Formats: sequence, structure tokens, C-alpha cells
Amino acid sequence: MVTLPSSRPPDGEPTGSPSDPRTPGSRDAGTPRPLAAAHEPEGARGSRRSRSEPAGDNPANEAMMAEIDTAAQRRGVSAEPSNRQPRQRPLQHPPEHAAQLASPAASTVQELARTESAPLDRLLHARQARFTGSLSPTSMTLAYLDWALHLANAPGRQLELARCAARQWTRLWSPAYWTSPARGDHRFSDPTWSQAPFNVLSQAFLLTEEWWRDATLGPPGVTRPHGDVVAFAARQVLDIFSPSNFPATNPEVLAAAARESGWNFATGFGNYLADLRQVVTGQPIDGTTDFVVGRDVAVTKGKVVLRNELIELIQYAPTTDEVRPEPVLIVPAWIMKYYILDLSPDNSLVRYLVSQGLTVFCISWRNPTAEMRNVGFDDYRRLGVMAALDAIAGICGGETKVHACGYCLGGTLLAIAAAAMARDGDERLATATMLAAQTDFTEAGELQLFTDEGQLALLDDVMWRQGYLDSSQMAGAFQMLRSNDLVWSRVIKTYLLGEREPPNDLMAWNADATRMPYRMHSQYLHEMFVRNDLAEGRFRVDGHPIAISAIRQPIFAVSTETDHVAPWRSVYKIHLLNEGDITFVLTSGGHNAGIVSEPGHPRRHYRIEHRPARGEFIAPEEWRAAAAEHEGSWWVDWVAWLHAGSGEPTAPPPLAAPGRGYPALADAPGSYVRET
Repeated sequence: MVTLPSSRPPDGEPTGSPSDPRTPGSRDAGTPRPLAAAHEPEGARGSRRSRSEPAGDNPANEAMMAEIDTAAQRRGVSAEPSNRQPRQRPLQHPPEHAAQLASPAASTVQELARTESAPLDRLLHARQARFTGSLSPTSMTLAYLDWALHLANAPGRQLELARCAARQWTRLWSPAYWTSPARGDHRFSDPTWSQAPFNVLSQAFLLTEEWWRDATLGPPGVTRPHGDVVAFAARQVLDIFSPSNFPATNPEVLAAAARESGWNFATGFGNYLADLRQVVTGQPIDGTTDFVVGRDVAVTKGKVVLRNELIELIQYAPTTDEVRPEPVLIVPAWIMKYYILDLSPDNSLVRYLVSQGLTVFCISWRNPTAEMRNVGFDDYRRLGVMAALDAIAGICGGETKVHACGYCLGGTLLAIAAAAMARDGDERLATATMLAAQTDFTEAGELQLFTDEGQLALLDDVMWRQGYLDSSQMAGAFQMLRSNDLVWSRVIKTYLLGEREPPNDLMAWNADATRMPYRMHSQYLHEMFVRNDLAEGRFRVDGHPIAISAIRQPIFAVSTETDHVAPWRSVYKIHLLNEGDITFVLTSGGHNAGIVSEPGHPRRHYRIEHRPARGEFIAPEEWRAAAAEHEGSWWVDWVAWLHAGSGEPTAPPPLAAPGRGYPALADAPGSYVRET
């Protein structure tokens, strides 16, 4: 999942100890050892300052000096006085920059210039990002100029827009030609908006939106990414001026003021002050602290059976006399806490699977700090998926096959692991389930607006300064993508109407976010979103390319109708990348609510179709038109699919296996999930 930071000032060190995770499959399941330095140059480990030594210089300055030292060493000189031992620290460049510096084709002059100037440039950019909301002003300016200059050079297009504006004005005074809000836009759904003068106000806004939507399409010649950025920016500005956002032009607010003699404004102002106080003190808002991990959420019984530097593996206790011999391994995304799939008892996917006679294991990721800045994407595969498979084999038996399930970024990681295993002849997987997970990023939705080279260069510099991308910095992108639902509707309800939405388990989980390591996140954004290496056969594991087409296990892929993170048409591209047996589901809801869709949940529906191996490809819109809509939860169909791909029920495996190196280390949900 790609994320965009906000303008929060950096608060981490840029020079934490780089990491060298231990080999996967190790049977040391006890207290994790500190991540060693796999990504350090030879000899750098011995020169790291011990934890007991004083911090000394500013961390960012130390990173800059380390890179200048390295550049000087390449010239054969020392950047420090001759009576001091030269410091040896790793370059803090993302992988693609490091590859350029190491390229034999790069001239010495160019190499030294990049190495010496990069720390200064990065510090400057990281500081600038505090004032630009971590949006690249260069990228935004180039997009605007592309659109504006092409429009200025297209008088025919200008005349067309002028005629369109006149038509919109005429429509405003002709109710028969009024427009309707877009699907999912509930700002004007209250019946009071149909009364004068509010109906005219809402129509004026909607017709203006239509005009700007046409205007930002741009004349021929505007590159599509630039046009999308301009359209998105125009929509964000227009949303600010919606009549629903102002008390005097919102009939719902006026009615509440009349009904409560204005006390709704006093209550709303009190809500504002309370929220402001909590933001200043760094506390979560909306009463989400009432949901305690291990007491109210993440309460399914189980044991932590493996703990390494990156994960805790939880094995859940069986609740049936017999279980299927193939366990389920859940690989959640590490941008989120795993218990999105183990919320309250009545909507826990983990609990539901266990109740259906399945043995369930789930990965709980560690919350990275600045010291884990150099943990890479492949570390998550080795210490995550592969280490978990080794543990499952040790507990359930070496010949046991596993139903693997990955959610969001965890699904992308699972696809990579499954493809590498297929390439290497590792046949431990029985099936692969991918929930809202992308393997092709050419149509990854509006998040692509923030993943051009200029934007990612700025984001790299922000993460370099901190060592990670903070959870609070990630919220900006998702709020911008759904500003009406996540920003303005909340402002209206909480501050203008004076109503607090009761906190729930999903809100509490959403507030309990995590960080993303600098190296891993940079690799993910550049290799997936920019270069699309996984879909195009360039992504490498252990030095050799992998292909999604190599996966031979049956695939169960789930997408959601209103997903802004992994759009369902993007998830659907698994049909193009793999010719195997695929069952595809399109369910109602968004990225989270569509997955947490327990049986009995009201107003849920889904479509499901099966394509046999080497079956005919059907375009996504044709698939949607042909697939019948079913009421209820897709969980039922998934469990039936898992049972169909499993052996006959047998006695449950032991809960942990101390004799095989996997003792019960703690009760679920473990300790990593509680890290802040």
C-alpha cells in the first residue's frame, strides 16, 4: 500500500543501526535479537557506536558526514583529521540510488558529486516538506503548467469551456435539467436540501463541479498523470467550498440550531477543544482508547509460538474436536495491526475460521523504529512468510501443506513468496488467498497521483531523515482520497451539529496504526508503483526474477467495490498474470469494511465466479455484468472453498511444540501488537 506523509515534523533518527535479520527457519523462538547489519558495507559493523556512548552530533548531520566520509574514501583520502580513525557508516540511500552509485558506467566525478551533495539536498527537502505537506511542489507545478500551457494554446477548447459554462448557468435556472450527486456522495441526501433556496445552492455547487471536471480533462497533449493531478487538486479545492460545510448554507445545521437554540454550536466548539487538546498531547481522539487490545479486541484464544526480529506468530486454539489437516496462515499488511481480522468476537475473521474447523496461524508484525530503517522488503518475506511456514511445519508436521492468506500489502508479499517458492520447487502451499491485494500496479487508483518520481524523491528524503514513515504521516493521503467522508462529513457532524459518532472497534483499530521502515517502503514504492517490476517479470528474489504465472496453487482473490487503496479492477488483473485456477470475489464495501464482512452483517452483498485453469479471460466490466449478486457474506463461500481443497478432518495439532523449538512464548495477542 502506498502512503503519503503529512507535514508532521520529523521525530526520529536518520542513522539507526541497519539490519541483518537472521536466517529464516531458525528454531530460536525466544526473545528477538537486535537486527544486525545485513545492508552495511563490509567493516561497518565494528565501527558502530555502542548504545552506552553519548549521541553527540545531530543524527542528520552524522548521516551527512558518513556519506561524505565514504565519498572521500573513494578518492583515497580521509575527510577527518589524520590522528582520528575514519568513521565507516553505510550510505543512507534507497536501493535505486545505491545501485546508481555502484554502477561501473557512472563517472567518478558524477559519483562524487551525487554522494557529497545528496545529504545536504535531502536535509533541505525534508525541511521543505514540513511546509508543503510533503507534497512535491515541483511535481504539482509541472502538472499545472502542462495543463495550463496546453489549454492556453487551445482557443477552440477555451471557447468550448465558455459555452459549457453558459449551459451550466442556464441549467441552474431550469430544474428539469438539474444534475444528481455522484454515487457515494451523501452531502445533499437530506430531504431539506430539496427545498428552496438550498436546492439552488446545492445545484450551483454540483454544476460547478461538473464544469471543472470537464475543464481539467485538458486538451490533447496533456499527459494523463498530470491531468489526473490537476483534476484531483481542483476537486480538493472545490470540496472546501461546498455549501454543506458552512452553517448558514446547510439546512441540517440550521434546523439543529433552531431545535436546540444554538446549543449544537456550543457542543461542537467543546468537541473541537477536546479534539485539539488530544491532538496537541498526542492522544487518540473519539474515545478509541476504550477498546483495549487483548481485552476488547484481538481476544481470540491462542499462543505466540514464534518470535523473531520482525514477527510474532500466533497459533489459535481449536474450538472443534476435529480440524482440517491443512492450517491457514494469515499474512496481514504491516501498515496495519493484524487484529483488523480479529476485532470483536462477533466480527472476527480469525474466530470464524477457527469455529469452522480450521487451524489458524496469524503473523503479528513488529512496529518499526528508526533503528530498523534498513529493513528491506525481502526481510519481510524471509522473516515473515518463510519463517512462519517453517514454524508451521515444525508444529503441524513437515509434510503439512498450508492455506496461505494475505491481506492488502500482505497479499502482495504472499504473491511474491508463492512465486519464489514455485520457482524453487517449494510445494508447501496448498492454496493462496489474496484479500484486496494488487499484483499489477498500472491501475492502482488515485494513490498513483502521489507516486511519480518527483513525489517519491521528496518522500524518500522525508523517510531518510526519520528512518521510517510515521503512522500519523500516512493519514493525509487517505483523508485526501476520501475527503468528503473522512474530513468534511466529520467536521459537519462533530463541530457544526455537535454530535459525536460513538466509537467502535474498527475506529479503534484505525487509530492504532504503525510505521513503515524507510528502506522497505522506498523499495515498495519504486519497484511496484513506479516500475511495476512484479507484473513485468523484473522483481528479484534471492538474485533471480520471479513471475506470478509460476504460481500453480488455486487462487481465491477478493476485491471490494469502493476500494480507494486497491481498486477492484486492479485486483482483477491477477487473471492476466496467472493462468491457473482462480475464484474471484467482488464484495460491497471498501478496503476494510468489505473484508470485515461477517455473516449476518446487514446490507452486504457480493459477486463470485470461478475461472478454471487456462480458462478464457473476461474483461472486468463483462465479468461484473455476468456475475450474479448474492446477499450476505463472502466468508461462507471462502470457507467452503478452503474445505474443498483440504483433506479429511483429523485431530487438531498441538498448540505449540516445545520439543521442536517452538514453545508457547506468550498468550495471544502477544507483545508486538501492543508496541506504539
